[in-house]
Amino acid sequence: MPTYIKQFFTLVLIFISLNVYSQENDSIVIRNVYSEALTSFDSYYMLRDLCKNIGGRLTGSKNANDAVTFIESRLKEMKLDNVYLQEMKVRNWERGEKEVGYANTNKGRVNFNVCALGISVGTGDKGIEAKVVEVKSWDELRNLGKENVQGKIVFFSRAADQRGYTTGYGYGSSVDQRVRGAIEGARYGAVGVIVRSATVSYDNFPHTGVMRYNDSLTKIPAIAISTKDSDVLSSLLKENKDMTFYFRTTCHQDEDTESYNVIGELKGSEKPEEIIVVGGHVDSWDLGEGAHDDGTGIVQSIEVLRIFQTLGIKPRHTIRFVGFMDEEIDQKGGRKYAEIVKAKNEIHLAAIETDGGGFTPHGFSFEVSEEKLQQYKDLQKYFAPYWMHLFVKGGGGVDVSFLKETRTTLIGLITDSQRYFDYHHSANDVFENVNRRELQLGSASIAALVYLIDKYDIR
Repeated sequence: MPTYIKQFFTLVLIFISLNVYSQENDSIVIRNVYSEALTSFDSYYMLRDLCKNIGGRLTGSKNANDAVTFIESRLKEMKLDNVYLQEMKVRNWERGEKEVGYANTNKGRVNFNVCALGISVGTGDKGIEAKVVEVKSWDELRNLGKENVQGKIVFFSRAADQRGYTTGYGYGSSVDQRVRGAIEGARYGAVGVIVRSATVSYDNFPHTGVMRYNDSLTKIPAIAISTKDSDVLSSLLKENKDMTFYFRTTCHQDEDTESYNVIGELKGSEKPEEIIVVGGHVDSWDLGEGAHDDGTGIVQSIEVLRIFQTLGIKPRHTIRFVGFMDEEIDQKGGRKYAEIVKAKNEIHLAAIETDGGGFTPHGFSFEVSEEKLQQYKDLQKYFAPYWMHLFVKGGGGVDVSFLKETRTTLIGLITDSQRYFDYHHSANDVFENVNRRELQLGSASIAALVYLIDKYDIR
C-alpha cells in the first residue's frame, strides 16, 4: 500500500478517535452536571425563600422589587464576574381588597370564587349589580347585539379545549375571552364581564391574568370565575332568567414606578464579548407565591451558573443570567433588555428561557431555521439517557422573543405540561407544589445545553 494512502487512513483513524474521545468526555461532563444538580438543594431552598419570605411579585409592587434585591444579593454571594441591574418604568396596578361575587336568585344568594383580572378597573366601593347574559363565542355576543347586552354583565363561559396533548392547547383555546372580554363587552354596552378561568384545571381557584382595554371604549371591570363555579353559574342562569349578579373589586392603577431586570455573568475565557443568556421572569401574579410561574425559572437559570462554578467548568463565552421584570403585563423587562443589546451591538449565540414550570423536562424548542435545527438535533444523543427527547422548532419564550431581530437563537425548555395549569395564575401556585427532583432535572438540562453550545460555538 502506498505511503500516502497509509498516512490518509492514519489521519482518519486519529480523527475518529479524537471525536469518540470528545464525545465520551462530553458525556462524562454532562453526567456530572446531572449528578450535581440532583444532589443539590441550593436552588430549591432559594425558591422556598423567594416564595415564603417575599411571595407573589406583582409588577410594580414592593414584593417585586424586594425579589430583585434578593436575587441580586444571591448573585453577589456567588462571586460572579459581574452583577448589575437594568432600570425601567413599569405599570403599578394594585388588586386592593378581596373580591366579592354572588348571584341573587329566586332561592337566595349564591356565592362564587372570583378575582379581578390583571389591570382591570375596579367597580368602586358599592360594586355593580346587573342581569347576566352568557356567551361562548364572539359570534354569540355579536348576534345578541347592543339591545340585549346594554346595561348587563357579559359572562364568557367557553371552556378550555381538553383534546390537545399539551395543556397549552387548551389554554390557547380560551384565553382570548380573558384578554378581549372587557373590550368586546364594552362595545355592546355591558357594565362588566365575568370570564371563565383560562385553565384546563377543574377547581375552585379563580385564575387571574392580564386583560386589555381599548381606549376608545368605556373601561369596564372584569373578573375571573373558577371553572367549577362557572358551571354553577351557567346552571343558575338556565333556571333563573331574571337573576342578577353582584361583584365588587377595588383594584386600581397608580402612577408608573421604577423596577429592574437583574443580571449576573460568568465571563467567557476566550470570547467574553459573545453571550449565552439563561433566564426567567422575576414578576408573578399576586394570588399565590409565583412558584411555578416563574420562580422555578429564576432559580433554574441561576443554578446553571452555580453548576458551572461548582464543577469548575470555564466557559469560552460569557454565560449571562437575566431575571426579567414585567413578563406578565407589558413585558417591559424583555423590551428593555433587547433595546440595550441592540444599542450595544452585543453578540448573543443563544437565549434560553424557562417559563413552563418546574416540571419534568422533555426537551427544547428552537426558533431557528431547519438547517440550524439540525445542529441542535445532533446534540440529542447527549440527552437521551435523561429522557430529553424533544428537539423541535418552536418559540423561546416571551421575554427573549424581543431578541429575534438580533438573529439570536431563541430556545425554550419544554416541560411536562399536564399539571401546569393547576397552578398557573392562581392561589395554588405555591412552593409546596414544586417537586425538587423535577426542578433540578430542568436546571441540569439547561446547564448541559449551555455547556455544549459554549464548547462547540453553536450559533
